[in-house]
Amino acid sequence: MKTPMTGMAMAMTFAACLATPLHAADDEAIRKDLFAVIALHGLPCGEVVSVATRAENDHLATCKDGNRYRVFLNAEGRVIVEKL
Repeated sequence: MKTPMTGMAMAMTFAACLATPLHAADDEAIRKDLFAVIALHGLPCGEVVSVATRAENDHLATCKDGNRYRVFLNAEGRVIVEKL
């Protein structure tokens, strides 16, 4: 089924994003990972230009096209992307 595979891919991408420490050298990798998660949710972005970390599993991503998203894990461990 497509839905479980898509969800699994999103979760793995998000987990990879969270596994790296937030250093300047890793910033580009985090932006790319968050872009991939946003794209897998079918939301417009273009490119993530900045990331603000709110908590361990909670990020605010700002896209080049002006869209802003909150990317986080919910209580069930699912990746959620909310348009702000």
